[in-house]
Amino acid sequence: MKKQLLREFFELKCDDRGCKDLLTESEKKEVSDGALIFPAKLQEADVENGNGRTYPKNVLLREIENYQKLVSDRRALGECDHPDDSVINLKNASHMVNRIWWDGNDVIGTVKVLGTPAGNILRGLYESGVKFGFSSRALGSLQEGKGGSQVVQEDLQLICFDAVSEPSAPGAYIMEGKESKELINNIFTKGDRINRALNEILKGN
Repeated sequence: MKKQLLREFFELKCDDRGCKDLLTESEKKEVSDGALIFPAKLQEADVENGNGRTYPKNVLLREIENYQKLVSDRRALGECDHPDDSVINLKNASHMVNRIWWDGNDVIGTVKVLGTPAGNILRGLYESGVKFGFSSRALGSLQEGKGGSQVVQEDLQLICFDAVSEPSAPGAYIMEGKESKELINNIFTKGDRINRALNEILKGN
């Protein structure tokens, strides 16, 4: 089954800007010191999205659990707009996911804007009231389900969440065989891959 680069868009709604109760005390302290941190919806499970894709919750649960390691290590970076490839470029990093959790079928996170050139652009857009959102970037394959929806398969591997302005996600492109393996090896460290394997073993017990 062919792997694709999957991108999904969720708009940062105006009312999200006022959800300060979702911030921890330490995050509120950072905000009072000038940092820009806000909550955002990052993904959603078990519903057909605007791209005609459905992400089964059991698959997303595993990937969010694995992504928690990147969050804990302060390596959960994203870019301002989607890049032309699937590698996270540090020079283009604009934000970092501070925390991530489930709210029903929604994946929610707090996003901290970085003091980088791309981060300053994102801050300027936010403070100017420009509407934007977050789009997940992942590698995975699809299979047609009931009603024609494309169901994301077990080989899904979440990469990051990018800040984007498009009203819908860009089209996915095909990535096959050796190319997909090389990309995964570049994105995830050996420790990340070991952690992912251990999670799968523990779930089987």
